[in-house]
Amino acid sequence: MNTLTDLACELPDPLLERAIREADRLDLIDPEALRAALDNTPRRPGTGRLRSVLDAPTFELTDSELERRFLRLVHRANLPSPRTQALLNGYRVDFYWPTLGLVVETDGLTYHRTASQQKEDRIRDQVHTAAGLTVLRFTAFQVNFEPERTVATLTAVVSRLR
Repeated sequence: MNTLTDLACELPDPLLERAIREADRLDLIDPEALRAALDNTPRRPGTGRLRSVLDAPTFELTDSELERRFLRLVHRANLPSPRTQALLNGYRVDFYWPTLGLVVETDGLTYHRTASQQKEDRIRDQVHTAAGLTVLRFTAFQVNFEPERTVATLTAVVSRLR
């Protein structure tokens, strides 16, 4: 906690968020436990800023910048926050709305380039669909360069599922 508090004095919000996510990924901290601990910590430089980053409606545990950009689109569309990195039907999914039965995957080229990776993506989608879920996939291009279309598609599907 002390290191993140010190970093909160120096880093801009996106880099502080990245540091928190990396500490979580390495099992060094649990963001929820960190947030609770801040309530019982004497104020010192950085604690207020760290608290505000953890409390921000856009702060979620994600694995990539693409996922963080997608979350901004979710919030821009005034949709409820999804669960991120949820384990579902034996697979970890990028975004999951349990009350809607909606799974969204964001596909960057790093993990979705080869025919083998794409085949595995389709199998995952089929497993989720067979379980009664709706699955959407958005490419990095769509999230980065077609945000209006991405928001419109997501909003239309959420409206149908409600």
